[in-house]
Amino acid sequence: MDLMEYQAKELFAAHGVPVLRGEVADTAADARGAAERIGGPVVVKAQVKTGGRGKAGGVKLAGSPEEAAEKAEAILGLDIKGHVVRRVLVTQASDIEQEFYVSYLLDRANRTYLAMASVEGGMEIEQLAVERPEALARVSIDAITGVDAAKAAEIADAAGFAPDVRDQVVDVLVAMWEVFTAEDATLVEVNPLVKTPDGKVVALDGKVSLDENAGFRHPGHAAFEDSSAADPLETRAREKDLNYVKLDGEVGIIGNGAGLVMSTLDVVAYAGEDFAVDGHSVKPANFLDIGGGASAEVMANGLEIILSDPAVRSVFVNVFGGITACDEVANGIVQAFALLDSRGDEITHPLVVRLDGNNAELGRRILHDAALPHLEQVDTMDGAARRVAELAAAK
Repeated sequence: MDLMEYQAKELFAAHGVPVLRGEVADTAADARGAAERIGGPVVVKAQVKTGGRGKAGGVKLAGSPEEAAEKAEAILGLDIKGHVVRRVLVTQASDIEQEFYVSYLLDRANRTYLAMASVEGGMEIEQLAVERPEALARVSIDAITGVDAAKAAEIADAAGFAPDVRDQVVDVLVAMWEVFTAEDATLVEVNPLVKTPDGKVVALDGKVSLDENAGFRHPGHAAFEDSSAADPLETRAREKDLNYVKLDGEVGIIGNGAGLVMSTLDVVAYAGEDFAVDGHSVKPANFLDIGGGASAEVMANGLEIILSDPAVRSVFVNVFGGITACDEVANGIVQAFALLDSRGDEITHPLVVRLDGNNAELGRRILHDAALPHLEQVDTMDGAARRVAELAAAK
């Protein structure tokens, strides 16, 4: 889960990373009130989960509460890279003498944690890494020992921080590591970390990504969810404990196992190139992995979510029987039809089912004997993908 700036700064403040005073506002009037309480010049910053806010007009300086309201009015509703601004952060303005960059992240390629730091912050770090890689220090972090004052000093020295800010940067790095570990984050980044004219080091911006797999350890993290930005189908699926991701297509996908579902997305997209809907090729509408759960309830919930998507024209159920045998899946499908019918959700979309693996023949026979409306079986994955794309184009 990626946090907005104001949420990241809440965690920073809780763990001792120095930040400037700020308040969140949903309206221009709220922004005026926040500016009055903060006092002095303020910066009004769009709160969206993307970069490039300044270039898009989402960061503005205001010299008075009235001007803060005007700036907030201009920013609220702004579209920044497809993200509509619904909230702004009104924060104390600060003069900047120098900008730095510091971060911790999960280095999946090397199976370790990585610290990155540079005395040239403020710019796109990807651009700096490409154009001047020598200006970006990279220091591996041992997961057992973590970052203490000595390790933080090693990072600061590798980046070349000057003596007048080195000790403060070391303290910031130790506090950031506490955020990283205590909150189960996969990324903690400050860009820019700044030195003010009076010599203080402050986190002027912040980016934090939390590991949702650790959410059970952090019930308070649920408050960080942006329900207004969440896809309603994904929200409903999450409530039903379904591993569902909404995509931009017409073929609903259900499979057992993430690898199989990913492969199914590929074969449907490939087959869909031969068929068209509204001038574009047929594409998958979602990712839905039911894992080993093929019960009637799981199957019914999955079908209900998929068929709630108005863009869906057909559904592909692709199952390879392993621990969960194909006859269990087939019985789950049959019972799911009855369960949905009892809920008043009669299935009218065409369904293509491909069963393979453990007890596949028995599963196919169960579905054949059930003679479920709008359901047909195809033995091969490629054949089923082509048929479901054809049905989507014909509907």
